[in-house]
Amino acid sequence: MWHYPEFDPVAISLGPISVHWYALSYLIGICFVWWHVGFRSRKFNLGWNEEQISDMIFYGVFGVILGGRIGYMLFYGHQQLIDDPLSIFKLWQGGMSFHGGMLGVILAAYLYGRKSQRGFFAVMDLIAPSIPMALGFGRLGNFINGELPGRISDVSWAVIYPGDVVTRHPSSLYQAVLEGPVLFFTLWLFTQKMRPSMTTSGMFLIGYGCFRFISESFREPDAHLGYVAFEWLTTGQLLSLPMLIVGVGVLIFGYKRNDYSAFEYSRGAGQPDAEQVTPTKPRKSKQKKSTKRKIR
Repeated sequence: MWHYPEFDPVAISLGPISVHWYALSYLIGICFVWWHVGFRSRKFNLGWNEEQISDMIFYGVFGVILGGRIGYMLFYGHQQLIDDPLSIFKLWQGGMSFHGGMLGVILAAYLYGRKSQRGFFAVMDLIAPSIPMALGFGRLGNFINGELPGRISDVSWAVIYPGDVVTRHPSSLYQAVLEGPVLFFTLWLFTQKMRPSMTTSGMFLIGYGCFRFISESFREPDAHLGYVAFEWLTTGQLLSLPMLIVGVGVLIFGYKRNDYSAFEYSRGAGQPDAEQVTPTKPRKSKQKKSTKRKIR
């Protein structure tokens, strides 16, 4: 058992300007996604230049903030929204939903995919493996803010939160680990081998849905919502079930399509990706035949 360390919610204070830990966790997460997306583009020679990646991140950030806030108010704070409609704009009061943010990112990816003429899944497959670490940083921000306390427990690492008298699971730390590095390395291993279009996005949905469903088992449901069914199913688990179902469908459909077009060539250079393609051996013949490259 240990007592929750009461952090100062303000990480940096410069005169009238204060930067909170939660905002800092979002900023670090965004910077990581920006760097890792560029790294993956260069590694697989996908042809996304720095300007395109910057535009993509810009779209994504707006999707996260708008979708996350709107999703929270609809999924978790609908009564507050009814009582005070303007509360949706009070971001400084906290309240962001991953599932809402994900819908915002999906919309942003669709819009940017059309703008860049690369397609929706070309964008999603590129950014999906980079997202988990940003989620992990966000969960650390939750813990620093003393948010998302776990269910009552007597395990040796249980924590007493401020204003509480019972020990609880540090569920936000569980979520930080599972949704962050565990999911990140799962996708990192999955993408070390070239995969068909859509499958990386499908694996992200499956992985997050599973880990969120598990971690929610240790998290105390919001007091104003309680359990939504069976005296154990939470809103977060209920929202994660469609992710699992859609993820499995996307993964299966992606393998059936077997489309490797995103790896066939660098659209910026118009040349095949030498690292990802293997030349076939020419057949023995009296006439010389050209060697074709194909994806395996």
